[in-house]
Amino acid sequence: MYYSSGNYEAFARPKKPEGVERKSAYIVGSGLGALAAACFLVRDGQMKGERVHILEKDPIPGGACDGYLYENLGYVMRGGREMDNHFECMWDLFRSIPSIETEGVSVLDEYYWLNKEDPNYSLMRATVNRGEDAHTDKKFALSDKGAMEIMKLFFTPDEELYDKKITDYFDDEVLNSNFWLYWRTMFAFENWHSALEMKLYIKRFIHHVGGLPDFTALRFTKYNQYESMILPMLKYLESFGVQFHYGVKVENIEFDIQEDKKLAKRIVILRDGTEDHIDLLEDDLVFITNGGCVENSTLGSQNEVAPFNTEIKPGGGWDMWRKIAAQDPSFGNPDKFCYDPERSNWMSATVTTLDDRICQRDPFTGKVVTGGIVTVKDSNWLLSWTFNRQPQFRSQPKDQLVGWIYGLFSDKPGNYVKKAMRDCTGKEICMEWLYHLGVPENQIEDMAENSANTIPCMMPYITAFFMPRAAGDRPLVVPEGSCNFAFLGQFAETKRDTIFTTEYSIRTAMEAVYTLLDIDRGVPEVWGSVYDIRDLLNATVQLRDGKSITDMDLGLKERIALKEAIKKIEGTDIEKLLKEYKII
Repeated sequence: MYYSSGNYEAFARPKKPEGVERKSAYIVGSGLGALAAACFLVRDGQMKGERVHILEKDPIPGGACDGYLYENLGYVMRGGREMDNHFECMWDLFRSIPSIETEGVSVLDEYYWLNKEDPNYSLMRATVNRGEDAHTDKKFALSDKGAMEIMKLFFTPDEELYDKKITDYFDDEVLNSNFWLYWRTMFAFENWHSALEMKLYIKRFIHHVGGLPDFTALRFTKYNQYESMILPMLKYLESFGVQFHYGVKVENIEFDIQEDKKLAKRIVILRDGTEDHIDLLEDDLVFITNGGCVENSTLGSQNEVAPFNTEIKPGGGWDMWRKIAAQDPSFGNPDKFCYDPERSNWMSATVTTLDDRICQRDPFTGKVVTGGIVTVKDSNWLLSWTFNRQPQFRSQPKDQLVGWIYGLFSDKPGNYVKKAMRDCTGKEICMEWLYHLGVPENQIEDMAENSANTIPCMMPYITAFFMPRAAGDRPLVVPEGSCNFAFLGQFAETKRDTIFTTEYSIRTAMEAVYTLLDIDRGVPEVWGSVYDIRDLLNATVQLRDGKSITDMDLGLKERIALKEAIKKIEGTDIEKLLKEYKII
């Protein structure tokens, strides 16, 4: 497997890998990474669909990319997905996945056209005082000291960031700024999360820094993530005859570990409650989704609390990974991520309402509504909410709106409902949200009960991948010495890319399939904006709200040195470049 960039590799079709007719594939899980692996197996690996087996413990596919209408409950989206125009592996895949709505076009086509015709932007990024504009005004509001703290982290070697927290590098100069408000609520970072992950995110999305305050950097699908991404992939795979096995829990994978060779030899399963196993040969490839950010997720209802269930049980991704990791150090360290659900949980809620008085735009036009999350800056739960393009579900009645609410601090009492978010029913979460919208207090309970249906969801391990870590805590996508297995998803290790993105799941899948089948085509490298001087210069000025370096509060020596440096570049292309990007 090798990386590439540019159209030459992007438009090429690989030859059929040698010996693929003899091979079979077993994929653990049916989330985005697992389905992507199956797609790459049949598209680029040219493996026959009937030789690809997807083992899924639940009755439906999709993993964390869900979006369902549950009988006697209502519409539920545990989360949503924000996309980037430089998700190179994702768009490489979706150019080949047919739309399930429009004949003759791909998922990429319809997504591209939609976001060109209806670009995303937010009219109000944050509120205070019960619905008033917080007037963040597209500003990061960073002091020079705060900007220097971010720059220091940016240039710190990864090795020095192992097992370090964000608060080891940022103090209140950053943590009390608009920058941190935008960042933590958009990506769900907590102060105690990994400084390494924070650095990787800054580097990965450096080209989008200027678009973070108003979400012009983002792109969204037409419907929820399940109907816009998972269903088209499912139909594509079914057309090839890929085998889906539901109700199958993978409890362990047993390996033959030798000095220079590692072979997956048996998959231990529980099929509809009965213990069984699948014996493997070297031509049987295994793709393992280890861990799981939505494992132990629970749903409440309008009048019921979503239980906070942290117990890790056999048949789930965490217990399976523990059993796998016990067999070889190269298989990672799951307990670095799942040891403290108090530090990796947050809650979401899906609200279905008939009321259209929720934002400045008309939500029934089919176009952008809030343009991303609106964060309630003075919320004890650090509540954020969003209504994406409506309808969010293809079955959604025309007079209904479906939105999404989430709170980073599930253990704190609300401002209006004096209970922790995790102890609230859907109705109570809706009441807290309505309070922060500015609904008159004497109308709140009636509206929450009679004009909305709200389904809470507790996710104990939703940000487990952000916990401080070191090299080796996540297994490589294809561990050294592996003959027939690979790891997929958010807890596998690949170069330069960032977790908690659709791209990461799909990238690990592409790298896994291309490595194990030795497919002779380049995997698109992570977009190289961090190496583009233009993006770096632009981000430097944007982070300081348009101020040049000559506006910094410098000491006498630094001012003299800067003045001399600027003199040295007078009349050069360097001076022209720095002026173009407002550095000087």
